[in-house]
Amino acid sequence: MLFTQEDEPLSHRLLRDASVYGVLFRIDQDLAKEARSHGCRCGGRLHSARYRRQPRCGLDLKRIDPDYEKRFSFCCDRDDCRKRTTPPSVRFLGRRVYIGMAVLLIASLAEGATATRLRRLRRLVGNVSVRTVERWLRWWRETFPISQVWKEVKARFVPAIETSQLPASLLDRFAMQGDAGGVVAVLELLAPLTTTSYPRGSR
Repeated sequence: MLFTQEDEPLSHRLLRDASVYGVLFRIDQDLAKEARSHGCRCGGRLHSARYRRQPRCGLDLKRIDPDYEKRFSFCCDRDDCRKRTTPPSVRFLGRRVYIGMAVLLIASLAEGATATRLRRLRRLVGNVSVRTVERWLRWWRETFPISQVWKEVKARFVPAIETSQLPASLLDRFAMQGDAGGVVAVLELLAPLTTTSYPRGSR
């Protein structure tokens, strides 16, 4: 799905396609609006308390939006609470310094791409180390399959997805949505895993 017969793989194009990043940003905006509308668990109102990230992806994200590198987050307005609420995200995959799309695409190609293509892709997002890619693969194949999110959605896929081939096997199931659409769909599936301060049952 991620390669064509042309010299430049589709994975490289996606990582340089500002329109895809724009879609992810708008999804995060919608997730933030939804989280804010629910208010704090204590009943208080939520005020914006975004914090800066420095994600690596090979693209100047500020060209898409000046606030693109900021994670949407909120703080309760009650003095006796002040708890933070951080909504799910399709841009940031937890605390990883690489953008979620880069973690997904590089890990999906780690065993299927030629060494040359993989080196080009790694350089594109900041020359990520082999050790880091191996750590991502372990997360995909050992941690993600035992997550509550995966336990709740895996039954939707028939035949069952081969976890030993994650995340490529997951991307393949969304191939009918197109390359960009498939990537966005997987990142939306992962979004609940990107926060611990927002109740998963509120969506």
